[in-house]
Parts: sequence; structure tokens; C-alpha cells
Amino acid sequence: MTENAAQELVAIGEVGRRFKLPVSTLRYWEERGLITASARRAGVRQFDADQLHRIGLIQLWQELGLLSLDEIAAMLSGDAHGWRDVVRDRIDAIEEQRRRLADGQAQLEHMLVCPNAHPAGRCDFMREVIAQRMAGNPITPRDLEFPA
Repeated sequence: MTENAAQELVAIGEVGRRFKLPVSTLRYWEERGLITASARRAGVRQFDADQLHRIGLIQLWQELGLLSLDEIAAMLSGDAHGWRDVVRDRIDAIEEQRRRLADGQAQLEHMLVCPNAHPAGRCDFMREVIAQRMAGNPITPRDLEFPA
């Protein structure tokens, strides 16, 4: 390795600081095969620019895509069919989560405008929602028209 190439390597502690990740996380990712130390100097793992990029992707995908490490491993594998399936499945899961969040928001917004001072116990609209659910109709407050 040339001296110039050696300068391009970043020690694991510095990688952790740059990405605000514990070194133990980086070691775990390496154990899982998600990243690979490019070299070792005095026993310290060193990472090159490609591995730094890979670390950034893993972190970003976990934060924004809510991807598991298994899903990330499939995405990093290079198998075009496999990673596309992972992405499609994650998009479906995010859409489901978005729907559930919208349902929850509608429930909470109704509680704020409910004419009853104690909507948890006395709201006629929510009583109808619960009666429907007990009858086997898994509706949410968004499925029924809010009373005016």
C-alpha cells in the first residue's frame, strides 16, 4: 500500500465520531458482513472511502427507511431481484404505517373537537366506532363521517 493510499484510510474510532455511531456498532456490522475493514494498523480497523459510503448508506437506510439489518444485507448483496423485493416490501410497510398514523391522528383530532367533555367515555361517535369493531367490522374513526 502506498503512503498516499494509507492516508485515505480512516480508523474505526474516527469513523464512529464522523457518523456518531458507537464503535461496537461498526464491529457488529462487520461481524454481520455488512462492512469490511479495508486494512488494520496496529490491530485498529481502517476503512476506505467505499466502506465509509457503505456505512453511511446503512445508517441512512436504518434511520429513514426503517430497514432491518437483514433487509440492508439483501440490498447490499447486489442481487437486483432481491433488493428490489426488499424495497417494495418496505414501501408497502411504510404505506401501512402511514395509514395507521393517519387513523391515529384522526382519532386524536376528533377527541380535540368532540363536543363531549369526556370523549373517552361519553362520545357517541366513538361509541359507534367501537360498536362496529365489536361487530367484526374493523373500522377506524376515519372510516365513519364525523358528526357535524
